[in-house]
Amino acid sequence: MALIKSISGIRGTIGGKSGSNLSPLDIVRYTSAYAQWLTLAQRGKLTVVTGRDARISGSMVHALVNETLIGMGVNVIDLGLSTTPTVALLVPMESAHGGIMLTASHNPKHWNALKLLNKKGEFIDAEDGAQVLDYAANESFEYASIEDLGKISNHNNAIEKHIKYCLVMKYALTDKIKKTSFKVVVDGVNSSGGIAIPALLDSLGLDVIRIHCEPNGDFPHNPEPLKEHLTDLCEAVVIHQADFGIAVDPDVDRLVFVDEKGELFGEEYTLVACADFILGKNPGSTVSNLSSTRALADLAKSYGQNHTASAVGEVNVVAEMKKSNAVIGGEGNGGVIYPESHYGRDALVGVVLFLSLLVERKVPVSVLKASYSNYYMSKNKISLQKGTDVNKILKDLEHNYSNERVNSVDGLKIDFEQSWIHLRKSNTEPIIRIYTEAKTQKEADALAAEFYKEIKALF
Repeated sequence: MALIKSISGIRGTIGGKSGSNLSPLDIVRYTSAYAQWLTLAQRGKLTVVTGRDARISGSMVHALVNETLIGMGVNVIDLGLSTTPTVALLVPMESAHGGIMLTASHNPKHWNALKLLNKKGEFIDAEDGAQVLDYAANESFEYASIEDLGKISNHNNAIEKHIKYCLVMKYALTDKIKKTSFKVVVDGVNSSGGIAIPALLDSLGLDVIRIHCEPNGDFPHNPEPLKEHLTDLCEAVVIHQADFGIAVDPDVDRLVFVDEKGELFGEEYTLVACADFILGKNPGSTVSNLSSTRALADLAKSYGQNHTASAVGEVNVVAEMKKSNAVIGGEGNGGVIYPESHYGRDALVGVVLFLSLLVERKVPVSVLKASYSNYYMSKNKISLQKGTDVNKILKDLEHNYSNERVNSVDGLKIDFEQSWIHLRKSNTEPIIRIYTEAKTQKEADALAAEFYKEIKALF
């Protein structure tokens, strides 16, 4: 069991002892700390937008968060069952001072988390996060008197607002999409994506087939949208003779497609395809993280544009996007960030951009995929033993491969001529992630296996 405090929020397993898991006391403590941080950063009565995914602990965690905010004198706009990008959009829409999304993203159902947003609807950065953690550690909270308690207002149409916002995005070919007869299978992993994605497609007049779209939090498979977890979706696309399939994670900020043959388009290529559409309309620089495919850099180069890589984590990608004035960016895990909409990963935005590209190119999804640089990735991990010195392991490897192109901005990335490997300690789990990419799956797997053994030998 675990409680992890990082740039990705306060994440942990439900139950167990306070301080070691995400217990009710911890939820109150970190919500209080966030509210305390807000009161020092803002003046006057504060408002915070809250929402949750459909995981089983969601109602309990959400109630604790809302009531704690009220106790801190903060007004709450409760979106109920929602998505991370919906909460992010509603914060500035409602002129709120911040937002909290209750979701453990791709983690299994016994996990939950508090994702903390600033007044722009963006995740708080490392400096602000450190201040929140400091308040939590010192428990220096000042709760409101009876006259100053906050109030709750319930907004039940937030996802509808989000959808309408996506349909009028700059460059979106909404009218052309509505004239198609696309048949689409959606796997909503029994969370809020089972509401949001079908509703978006319905609004576009598409033929939608739903699997695992009951938002009851009983995930029918591992909620991380990877190939090995999406066999039901791949089979359903073929059975229903659909044009493609869509899968999202529980909080709907990661997006994956399946082609008409039931083959994975690839989570790494979600961003590539969306960037292809935008670069064709608005040429400019692109950004992805160090663990993302080289295919995006290749695409940017084909348009005569620059590409830069950031440290892993949405906050880091957004910071680099602002620095380079990128027209689009994101992460290879299926996260699309389109600044014309907002600076946050958004599967609904990604669906509209992908559909716009399809109606423009007028080709099947499999043909679209074949038009991009062909790379294969292997994504593995090593569970950490207690007391493992990850920094020393990475330093030793950096020394061993000093003749190659190495980058230590975030863990260690080693670029070889035809492949690369990125090693880093996860922000959300007690593991070292091992990502490799090469021209064939066999080569990518072999590179990962080679380093797996090398890392184990350094434990």
